[in-house]
Amino acid sequence: MKFSPLSTLVLFFLVATVTACTQTDPGDPPSPASYQVTEAFPNLSFNRPVDLQHAGDGSGRLFVVEQRGVISVFKNEAQTNEKTTFLDIESQVDDSGNEEGLLGLAFHPNYKSNGYFYVNYTASNPNRTVISRFKVSANANSADKASELVLLEIQQPYSNHNGGQVAFGPDGYLYIAVGDGGSGGDPEGHGQNLKTLLGTILRIDVNKTEGGKNYGIPADNPFAGNTEGFMKEIYAFGLRNPWRFSFDSETGQLWAGDVGQNNYEEIDIIEKGGNYGWNIAEGNHCFRPANCDLGFVDPPVWEYGRSEGVSITGGYVYRGSAMPQLQGKYVYADFGTGRVWSLDASNPQNPVNEELFKTNFNISSFGVDENKNLYLCAFDSKIYRLEYQ
Repeated sequence: MKFSPLSTLVLFFLVATVTACTQTDPGDPPSPASYQVTEAFPNLSFNRPVDLQHAGDGSGRLFVVEQRGVISVFKNEAQTNEKTTFLDIESQVDDSGNEEGLLGLAFHPNYKSNGYFYVNYTASNPNRTVISRFKVSANANSADKASELVLLEIQQPYSNHNGGQVAFGPDGYLYIAVGDGGSGGDPEGHGQNLKTLLGTILRIDVNKTEGGKNYGIPADNPFAGNTEGFMKEIYAFGLRNPWRFSFDSETGQLWAGDVGQNNYEEIDIIEKGGNYGWNIAEGNHCFRPANCDLGFVDPPVWEYGRSEGVSITGGYVYRGSAMPQLQGKYVYADFGTGRVWSLDASNPQNPVNEELFKTNFNISSFGVDENKNLYLCAFDSKIYRLEYQ
């Protein structure tokens, strides 16, 4: 079984700046260097950072999630040398597996007034994914650990393929990425089973409670009100391990990087009720050739094979002002090879993929600040900022 984004690799340490050429074919002659990544906060380091978020409260702070179960907060200033522990739940997080741990953070759209934020982590006895709400304390840089309210728990049959992202959509609902439950090849068929929450992106309403649950089901969820036993939380399904998704801040489109099994990594634009094919399809191809029908599958907007990478790290559609040449393009990476690309899907029938540069560190996640600058989280303990020169 191939590794996925949080697998352990031998890490290479990078000098402060990595510059590379913009090219689509590795065999082409190099063109003049244009993009670079620099250490955004050279005085800070993080233990396996897997997410970077801002609170949307105008404070200019950044929050970095460490897989072990710690969230740090600090000023978004290049020379800052101080970070504060915002939340420490290491004692209740199970990060014994390479893909387990504290995996995602999302701030409520009204965080400035209600102080609510949401996390996605794995726990043991039994093995499960936990979606919880916490509240900030009277100290703006410290959460109230005792305020935890568990919204949802999902039993996990294996340690890998846990997804992990949580994010609020433009509709105000909370979206949750859940992998297929792990092992290899989806042996229990979760990807196409609408009676499980595994292998999906979920959508819930955290502003109300109903049916004895600490959340509600949006009335327009694709399976809301069904009488067939399908899980009403499901927004889209047929996903293997959607490692990092994000909303385009301008169009509201939902983009996800789905880690492949043997041959292909894929990028999906997620639509309500969409079926992205796993474990029938891997990318645009039949995973199980016997009796394979892809006619009902929503195809990826882009895929790449093993000559280019082995484990996709989903990113963001760039909407900042510092790099106008990237405006509207989806920036993403491969965890295993360190390559970073931009994808222009403005013409879905003819998308254009461009390699921006190649690093020799493992990119676990992306993040944006309040000014929409783009950052990379790396397993060399650093946070990098994408720039153009």
